[in-house]
Amino acid sequence: MASSMPLVGRSLAIFTVSIVMMVLSFITVSLRVFVRMYIVRAFGWDDTLMVAALALFIVLGTCCMIGSKDGIGHTETDFKNLELYKRALLWWWLGQMLYLWASVVAKVSIALALLRLTVKKLHRMILYAVIGLAIIIALMFWLVLLLDCHPISYFWDQADPSAGSGTCLSVKILLDIAYLYSSLTIICDFTLGILPIILVWNLQMNQRTKVAVGSILSLGAIASVAVVIRLPFLHYYADSDFLYSTYQIAIWSIIETGLGIIAGSLITLRPLFRWLLDGSISYGRNARKQGRKTVSYPLYSFKSNRVKESDDPSYWRPDIDAGSGKLVINTVSSPRSNNFADDNGSQEALNPELRPVASYGQPPGVTVKKTFVQVVEER
Repeated sequence: MASSMPLVGRSLAIFTVSIVMMVLSFITVSLRVFVRMYIVRAFGWDDTLMVAALALFIVLGTCCMIGSKDGIGHTETDFKNLELYKRALLWWWLGQMLYLWASVVAKVSIALALLRLTVKKLHRMILYAVIGLAIIIALMFWLVLLLDCHPISYFWDQADPSAGSGTCLSVKILLDIAYLYSSLTIICDFTLGILPIILVWNLQMNQRTKVAVGSILSLGAIASVAVVIRLPFLHYYADSDFLYSTYQIAIWSIIETGLGIIAGSLITLRPLFRWLLDGSISYGRNARKQGRKTVSYPLYSFKSNRVKESDDPSYWRPDIDAGSGKLVINTVSSPRSNNFADDNGSQEALNPELRPVASYGQPPGVTVKKTFVQVVEER
């Protein structure tokens, strides 16, 4: 087997970016799985798709790392072995195929997560249109790459003069399709970034919370930045020194997919921060252990002194003397539903119209506390 090429210059850049994005993606998706399976206890389809996107991305990153060691990022004159050059072309081809599906699966996962916040039919239609468009353009470009050369192996065998005959599509056609794919991808990404702001705008929350929630949900569109940056480099597909000239395309394709996975997972980590601050047990864990038993649930989440003081009835009814002996606290508890989160969701429902309904048709249980004065007649 031919020896590897040295990791220097552009090949080293591809290798480094692949490792960094793979590690960051793995960490964020692992945290997402922890939140969805342990804290929220509602692992949905969008979470499954994001795990699948991570798996595809890890294979993509591995191909890029091996390909960079085999010569991606080097000039043709650097290759002293024809077999090594063909192998580098093969890794580049495999990487592009994997990039398409890792990217589109991450987009579909983000769109499914946003569907939980939608009430209006128009918004749901837009999200379904984004899902459909993302799948169609990925399938289209995937077929172009798959059928670019006939036979398929001619893509990397054409470097060998002794190889059999074959044909490939015109580079101009490939470039036109690449520009079309990138343009439609930008539209999908920006839609996933703008729509959350529209969804959050009409929710009943203060302005600061709206900005925070909208910004977090819009992180899913951050991958569009990498697509925009990659656009000026697409013409290098037509360069004769292919492996050396297209290194920017490889790098920004890796960054685009990695950012999509990372940002799409970050939007689900809100319960994790609350769990760390509160030190409370997971939402679903108590419900599953208690079954249908009566359980009390506080209506607040942060243990500040002000909130602790609110447990004192005089905080709410200053006209009542807690030391008079006439104060009675009546606590009404209702069962906690096991269906706290939507099966297909990735974060807590922010829209009150979409709150889940517990089993037996009952709404999720809450604890209600009220105080009143009991009149005791003297004898």
